[in-house]
Amino acid sequence: MNKQEIFENEIVLIKNEDIRDSLRILIDKIPDYFFTIPASSTGKYHPEYATGDGGLVRHTKAAVRMAHELFGIYKFPERTKDLIILSLIMHDSVKKGEEESKYTLFDHPLVACEFIRKNASELKINKDDIEFVCECIASHMGRFNTSDYSNVILPLPKTPEQKFVHMCDYLASRKIINIKFDGNNDIVDE
Repeated sequence: MNKQEIFENEIVLIKNEDIRDSLRILIDKIPDYFFTIPASSTGKYHPEYATGDGGLVRHTKAAVRMAHELFGIYKFPERTKDLIILSLIMHDSVKKGEEESKYTLFDHPLVACEFIRKNASELKINKDDIEFVCECIASHMGRFNTSDYSNVILPLPKTPEQKFVHMCDYLASRKIINIKFDGNNDIVDE
């Protein structure tokens, strides 16, 4: 299965063709390790479904699913919804850097933004959309924006859209929320 096929159920949620095509380009560039690693190396910060082989993919799919479900309550414009989905799929895309490091990089939200900006010339979205996405990704850690192991201070979410992306990521990392997946890492609707 190619990288795009893994996220096909999430990609089709995006209505705007340019945003959808841009996401496909970015997904193809995500480092291969992303598709096999767990969401966290210790399992301390994520539920059981996000552990083991492909755990980060399942965490990412869960975050997108949270957004999709919550869009019924949060009335964002369609383009904004599409950009939020792109942000959520890419938020942990280089969690261990572009070249796989041993551990999660604390500043991975900023690394993901640089990864997107570096590939901006190939994308079909405009500079404002890229900045919107990067601001959502950069602040997705919310109040978990400092670390004893890094001097980096990540930005806090400020806009409703940034807070929404953080909330979806946060919910997808809660151990009390159980999501069922089939053998292809797709969410099973009950």
